[in-house]
Parts: sequence; structure tokens; C-alpha cells
Amino acid sequence: MPEEEPSGLPRRVVLGGVGAAVAVSAVSPIARAADAVAPPGPARESDFTTGWRFVLANPDGITDPTGRYDRAPDPAFDDSAWQVVDVPHDWSIELPPTPVGTNSGSGFFRGGLGWYRKTFTLPPSFAGKHVSVEFDGVYSDAHVYLNGELLGNHPYAYTGFAFDLTGRLHAGGRPNVLAVRATNPLPSSRWYSGGGIFRRVRLVVTEAVHVARHGTFVTTPDIAAGRGTVRVATDVVNEGAAVTAEVRTTVTDPAGRVVANGSVAVAVPSGRTVTAVSGLRVERPQLWSVGAPRLYRLRTDVVVAGRVLDTTTTDFGFRYTEFHPDNGFSLNGVPMKLRGVNLHASQGALGAVIDPAALEHQMRLMLAMGVNALRTAHNPPDPQLVTVCERLGIVMMVEAFDCWRTGKLEYDYHRDFDEWSGRDIAEMVHAAKNSPAVVLWSIGNEVPDASMAGGPEIAAGLIAAVRAIDGTRPVVMGSDRYRGVPAPGSPQDLILKQLDGLGVNYNTAQSIDGLHQQYPGKFFFESESSSATSTRGVYQEPDLLNTGENHTPGKRATSSYDNNLASWTFSGEYSLKKDRDRKFCQGQFLWAGQDYLGEPTPYDVFPVKTSFFGAVDSAGLPKDAFHLFRSQWTTAPMVHLTPMDWTNHRPGEPVAVWVYSTVDTVELVLSGKSLGVKKFDRKTTVDGRLYLETTEPAGDDKNDPSGSYVSPNGSTGKLHLTWTVPFRPGTLTAIARSGAREVARDELVTAGPPHAITLAAEHPGGGVVPGAMTFVTASVVDARGVVVPGAGPVLRFGVRGPGRIAGVDNGRQELAQSYQQPVIPAFNGLAVAVVAATGGRGPITVTASAPGLAPGQLTLPGSSLGQPHGPGARAAGTPVVPGASTADASYSGAPDTLPAAMLDGNPATGWSNHYVKPATATLNAVSRPRARDWVSLAWPSAQRISAVTANFVVDGTLTLPVAAEVAYRTARGFEPVPNLRITWGTGSDDPTTFAFDPVGTTEVRVTMTARGFLRISALLAR
Repeated sequence: MPEEEPSGLPRRVVLGGVGAAVAVSAVSPIARAADAVAPPGPARESDFTTGWRFVLANPDGITDPTGRYDRAPDPAFDDSAWQVVDVPHDWSIELPPTPVGTNSGSGFFRGGLGWYRKTFTLPPSFAGKHVSVEFDGVYSDAHVYLNGELLGNHPYAYTGFAFDLTGRLHAGGRPNVLAVRATNPLPSSRWYSGGGIFRRVRLVVTEAVHVARHGTFVTTPDIAAGRGTVRVATDVVNEGAAVTAEVRTTVTDPAGRVVANGSVAVAVPSGRTVTAVSGLRVERPQLWSVGAPRLYRLRTDVVVAGRVLDTTTTDFGFRYTEFHPDNGFSLNGVPMKLRGVNLHASQGALGAVIDPAALEHQMRLMLAMGVNALRTAHNPPDPQLVTVCERLGIVMMVEAFDCWRTGKLEYDYHRDFDEWSGRDIAEMVHAAKNSPAVVLWSIGNEVPDASMAGGPEIAAGLIAAVRAIDGTRPVVMGSDRYRGVPAPGSPQDLILKQLDGLGVNYNTAQSIDGLHQQYPGKFFFESESSSATSTRGVYQEPDLLNTGENHTPGKRATSSYDNNLASWTFSGEYSLKKDRDRKFCQGQFLWAGQDYLGEPTPYDVFPVKTSFFGAVDSAGLPKDAFHLFRSQWTTAPMVHLTPMDWTNHRPGEPVAVWVYSTVDTVELVLSGKSLGVKKFDRKTTVDGRLYLETTEPAGDDKNDPSGSYVSPNGSTGKLHLTWTVPFRPGTLTAIARSGAREVARDELVTAGPPHAITLAAEHPGGGVVPGAMTFVTASVVDARGVVVPGAGPVLRFGVRGPGRIAGVDNGRQELAQSYQQPVIPAFNGLAVAVVAATGGRGPITVTASAPGLAPGQLTLPGSSLGQPHGPGARAAGTPVVPGASTADASYSGAPDTLPAAMLDGNPATGWSNHYVKPATATLNAVSRPRARDWVSLAWPSAQRISAVTANFVVDGTLTLPVAAEVAYRTARGFEPVPNLRITWGTGSDDPTTFAFDPVGTTEVRVTMTARGFLRISALLAR
């Protein structure tokens, strides 16, 4: 009997599979001729993603107060005015970001209520066939209708589902209408989720006897003993008369050669599902590993009375893993650390749209950093991501939920947990159970129930649901509730005793040691590590281990010297050392591999809409953190200079130059003159693993008596080499040598004025990722081809040929504009356009232009892949370029001391550089005056001025500057005002006057040197 929904309508979720191929062309509204589905072919399923009709019924709520779409499921409803879209589709990313009715968690993008409709006809040959529609994911609470009848609903966005259409479809050329209602109530996610049918859809047609959906499970139980045993369990569904079916299985090796086959006969009664189990033997199997991801393929044929009724294929691999509580993780008997990253499901400028080429581009970026593992934070992945990881050799921790019964947000999964969690976690396991890439199942992330009385019972149910399907992989969770050793009998203690292992989020070295000692039979790893924040190309106070934030509008960014930390986080270097030194620690998953929309810590203000945690930015451009982890996670010779800017410095300014390298000896050279050779010391962990590190106090762990993190072998140090270099223009080069031989170099060249735009489509791993999406990087360069750091002209991208701009991004976290358009300002000299093929013939020519610059051009090969109505198809070219601020500052220490407060006429408000950075688990609180800061006034047109008056507030914390300079803007840049005369105020809030000979300008700037913090309550030019 079908399950009854509360409404009394049957929920006809397909548990069995379906087969035979169909082809679907673009769809027209019901008022026009419906598209014909092709007759069955040799394959059992076909793409069902093109030609949908979509309407955003309400972007600000999940109801339709107008009633206009009450009849949207009705086949007679007129959808001719709706947009034509291809799915996967995300309506939220197509909307402009707004602070109204949204929040920073959603990246200031709206959610709402959307409707999709697809109209199609079936050929007569479909008579008697079993037909279903399968969705890989819909955000969220999908209600699916066929010809006006509700088939059922599926609340969770990140698990797939299917509905049986058999017996409900019109034949004989009569149109069928599939309608989908989707909602995204805000807040429903702690990060950007998108909205709509954001994963694939397919129509599946089979005979009555067929392999069930997710009905094949392949295991290799004896591979650790050197035997190539393949165990295949096949669920065969019979929706017709009783039969005896022969299940034939054939295994082909990575080269496509048949290496094993077999068959088993099973009686399948009418209306039943029977599991056929067969065993095969493969001689000398080639193992799947991170370095050599060799995949085998299983073909399954269901044969009745000599006729093949269904055929499926399943990729799998021979590999075995061990998570040892003392010795760590090993793959095929080879010890290795999990060098992992956390990634959310969004894809930068594409939003939540899943595209296989975009996924591969992202994962190849991670590979170039040395990544070998991925945690799907914090939801089940799209099946295409699993496929990418198994092809590239990346092991996976697949995760189910971000909450259980107790929610974190008003509209998150807690509302559906009790009814749906068992089915959803089973779907997660079924969808990925055959992949050799998947090595861990996670039942949740930082769930509040983990420290509540009902938590152990919930965990027991989820663990049992996983193990009922797959007992070959460990079951874990990621948690922030174990930063101390749990009390015996506490919920944390009872849950950990049920799990095979535990991922800890942001534990100190001391706390993870305590857990290992208390639970010697459990394995531990860091499911989230570091979370240091950074902005590509932004640098601040390298001598501080934790810097304050700059709250000045337009300058909300964080330092890339691995030194901006939230209260719960650690520097990348601390996290790397802590993991490196503990053999028992299986490894770590960096939070995060890439910046993502939403969670813009440490800022919570529009238009800061992107996180700062990534090793690469949201556009896929590497930050310095990428190279830090690369220096520790790869072995090939490399060297990297931080800062990635040898242009924007004052003459003589001392610049802290950090060098990351896999080589122990590095020489720094400025325009041919050596600045000295520095070396890492060669060290060995207590269990004999070699590593490179300096030997100096790092000052990065207040919990140790020395004040620095100390390795179990007694050593301390840093993972970078440091020079202090007085700036002068030229070429700064880091040369890494092994012996006397140069093996790697990195070079920075002082850039001249912007001259041209260049385009490239390569990523750090080399080559262009093939597929329907190509990521094209635009660089603003000078006349010699040097990227101009700090350059920010508005770039306009264009496409000729069978392609379009699917989205644009520049990696800047503070950005008010939409990503779904062809124009964007460059950020620190760079921007990225995602070019989508539309499936036509011929080359795709991409251009980028900006006023006053020579345009760039790049030709890409055309692709038979692609969609005409995918991401970016409905974009408008409307960049949002911030206007000049009337008052500005180099640095504002708090959200309520911004430059505009100097102009509001209220002496109780004002600008200040004062900040207090709270303590972290390893660092003390810090509040240290900055040596230099400036404030400025600007006007739309030139003003003639001869003085600036500033009212400085003075108290026990706030002081007068010890020196000041005044400059005014000219065509050549800022120049000192003539004949500056300063009259200092004598008391708090007294005016200090900076007088000078009259100048005509659009902006005047006061630069102050101070020994204490500054505050200006009023700033006036006259």
C-alpha cells in the first residue's frame, strides 16, 4: 500500500528502478504542440533537463497571496509567459542581492516560491512499460504533479527521489504535464542554498521486470588478502506476472577488457523484489588509489526467457582502507594523511547549479593544492561530484545533515527530521555506496542534539540505518561538542561509544590528545580545521598573530598573512603542525577549500556576501593560503612569495616577505641583488616522518608554558621563511635550490599603469577542463604584461559563437552586484567569466573590454554539450560600482566608528581605528594601535580648500597623533599640500587645524602616525 501523506494523497515514491531510453527535446507550453518523447532505445534512461517553463511566484515568501498560480499543476494552465529554463536551475542566483528580507547567511539572496512545468508526449511503444521520473535534488520541499495529480513531495533538497508515472501517463500523442513546486523559506540554511531544481532530472523507462533503483551493490570483500573477489547483490523488481529471471554480470577492467562474468537464476514473484547474489573472481585486480584511480565497470543484464529486459552499468574499484586508532589512515595498506577540504554545494557565480565541468574544475584546483580528500559539508553530494572524485582519485567523507531534531534556524531540516531522516540517510548511502572514493559516512555536523539527552538515541537510529545498507565503511560525525573529554555517561560520551570514529571541529592540540587517551579504541580526525580568513591580495600587520577587522565600507577584507582568526579558529600553520605531529590523527579537512556564498565571517553587513575561509576565492583564484597548504601537502619543488604584490607600497616601506616552499633552501633577490639565503631545518616527527620547519618561537599557543606550539619531539617553529625588505620598484624573486641547483622560483614585478586585458582558461593544475563550462580568467596588465595588483576597471565580457557568459566573479567578498551578468569590476587585477557552451558547432570566441584598455580575446573549442537556457541566459549587464565616499578612512576598528560618523554633526559619534580582537583557544586577546592611518574627504567636483579641521577625542585609550601629513588628489595621484601648518588642539574634542596654501582638488587626505588609538568626532575642510 502507498504511504499516506497528511493530506490523504498517496506518496508514490519509486523504490524500484526503470529503464529503456528516451530522448526529450525542448518543451513548449501546453497551448502549443507538445514535444514528443522518442521511442525506447538501447539505454534505460535519458536526460530530462531541457525546455522547462519556470516562474518565480513569490521571491519573498513561500505562499502565493495572489492566487495566480493555484492552478499551475493543471495541464490546461497557460504557462506561455513563463521563462524557458534548462535544469539544473537556481532562481536565487539570478536575482540581485538585497539586504531587504534576507540575511548574510543566504548571501543576501532571496528565496521564495517557484514553479516549474514540462510538457511532453509519449509514443505508442511506451504502452506496458514501467516509467518513472528521477530527481537528484530540488531546493526544497518539492511537490511533484503529473497531469494535475499530486504524485507526492520530498522535503530534503540534497537527496534524490523518484516518482512512479506508470499508468498515469497519457499515450497516443496526448500531452503530459509534469509540474514541480519548490520553496526556499528564509532562513533555511546557514549558508547560501539557492532555490529550484538545482540537480539533474531524468525519465526512466523499463520493462515490468527490472533492476531496482539503487538496486546494485558491489563489494570486494577479500581484496586486502590479495584476492580479486567481486560480490554483487542485485535487487530485481517484478511488477508483472511471476517469472524466473537470470541475472548476468560482466566485469570489464579500466581498459574495457572483460575480466569476469557470471550468472544466477532467481524466482521473482509478482509484485515482489528479490535480491540475486553472485560472486566473481578477477585475477590480479588493479587497485583504485589517490594516485591511480583505476575504475572497473559492472554490467548487469536481467534476462527472462532468453530476452534481455533490463541492463545497468555500475562503476566500482578495488581498494581497501583502514582507520587505525593509533596508526592513522591507510589506503591499500599504504599509510597516508587525509589532506582534505570542506566544500559546500554552491559553485560561485553559478550558485547552486550543478555542472560536471564546474565540479571538475573545482576539484582539480583542490588537487593542485595537494588535496586527497573531500568532506561534503554538510549534506549528501550530487552524484556527479562522486563521479568526479572517483575519477580524479579523491576520497570522500559523505555527510547527511547539519541538524537533527533540534534546529539551528527556523526553517532548516529539523522540521522534517523525525519523518524523513531514516529515508534520507538511506538514500544518501544508496546513491554513493558503490563508489571507491567514499570511505566515510557521516551522520551529522555540529548537531545540538549531540549534547542533549535524546541525542544518543537519535544517533543509534541513524547509525543503524547506515549499517543496514552498508557495513563496509566506518560511521562518524563531525562535531564541535568534544573540545574537552566528555563526562562518563554524558550524551557526547554515549554517542562517541556508538560511532566508529569522530571528526572534531577546532580542537586544540591538547584537547585532541585528551580524546585519544580517553577513547583508545576510536579513531579521530579533524573534520574542520583552521578557518583562518583571508581576502586575495589583501595584507595587514604581519607581526600580529591575529589582526583586527577593517569595517570601512569598501575595505571590508581580511589579511592574507594567515593572521585573521575568529574566536573558535586557528591559523593554517597551527592546524597543519597539530595534524602533522600526531600519527593517530587520521588527517584534517580544511575549512574551507573555497570561499562560498553566505557566512561572511567576520562581517555581517550588506554587501559582504561571501565567506572568507577558502584557500581559493569564490572565483576559483588561489589565495596565499592555497600555497601554504600546497607547501605542506605536495612534494614537487615549489616556492611562493607573500604578499602577491610588489607594486602598492611606499618607497622605503618595510615589507614583510614570507616564502612558502617544499624546498629547504631559498634565496631572495631584488632586481639582481641578493637579500640573503634562508633555510628551513629538517626535522623528524616522533614516529620518523620528515618535515621542514624553522626553529624559532612561533608564539602561537598560550596553552603551552613556552607560549608557542611545541611538537611532541620538542621542536617549535614556523612553516614559512621571512625577510623584511624596504620597498623599491623592481623584480622580487624567490629561488628555491636543492644543493646548488635551482628547482623552483616565484617572481613579483612592480607593475606600471593598466594597459590591456589578457584572457586565459588554464587552472593551476594545467590545461582546460573539458565540458560545457569553461572558467576564463581576465587579467588587467601593464604594457609589459604584468598583472596590475589593485586594478579595478569594470570589465565587460562578450561571446561569439555557440556559447554565452554563464556568470562572472572577481573573488571580492564585499560586492553588491549579481553574478549572473557579463560585467564586473576586476578585483586586485583579476576577474573570472564562466563561459557556457550552448551545444552548437564551431569555436567560441570570448572577449573582455574596459574603457582605455586594449581588449582581450580567447578562442575556445565548441562543444556538443551545453544548454541554450542554462545559467546566465537571462542575465542583464548592470554592474554595481560603489561611488566615491564623502568621508573615507584606511581602517575603521568597529562597525559603529565608520568615516561617515565624522560628518553627522554629533560629537558623541565619530571615526576610530580602535579595536579589540577577542581571545581564541590558543591566542590572547589583542588591541594594538596601528602605526599609520588616514582619513579623507571627497567631493563630486573640485573644491578650493586651504585647511582641514579634525576634532580628536582624547582619553585613557585615545590619543592625538604624534605626526600628520596632508595630501590632495591631483591627476598624478596624491601630492603633499604646500606649506602645511598644524595647530594641535589642547583638549579632548578640541579642533586641530591643518592649514596650507590653497589647492583645488576632489579629495584631501590626512595621514596620521600615532602611538595610541585615534578617534575623530568631526572632520571639516574649508
